Amino acid sequence: MKQDKQVKFRKTQQSDLEFFFQFQLDKEAIYLAAFTPKDPTNKEAYFEKYTRHLNDPTINMQTILVDETIAGSIAKFVMEGDAEITYWIDKKFWGQGIATTALKYLLTVESARPIFGRVAFDNFGSQKVLEKCGFIRIGEDRGFANARGAEIEEFIYKLE
Repeated sequence: MKQDKQVKFRKTQQSDLEFFFQFQLDKEAIYLAAFTPKDPTNKEAYFEKYTRHLNDPTINMQTILVDETIAGSIAKFVMEGDAEITYWIDKKFWGQGIATTALKYLLTVESARPIFGRVAFDNFGSQKVLEKCGFIRIGEDRGFANARGAEIEEFIYKLE
């Protein structure tokens, strides 16, 4: 990450959701994320889902700020009894180490282990982020990726 950028984190607020919604409309980002809602342009559904997440005590959702600008989000959530992580970075901040910095931060405030991450087989940037943070690829799964209209392979990563 460029040394001149200051990365900070704070608990996500309702007002942050508008920024996150706009980030996830980017076609390249949607493609790489792959496992997205059927209609990512449905703002009402997006706000309903993430407002629920903000009020769920099992979800730790953090807003990523770069020089006081909202750059993305990162969260720990529980799915089927397993702690998992997810993050989304605004495309204009890709390739600057922001996701790696955010994940390293989240792993210091979240003690749940093991913790899992899942990524589309061809999302090399996200795979590198997980690996830089100590996650090990432990398997694969297949699932329907709405963003691609097809079933694709996804890699499963784990940090003990």
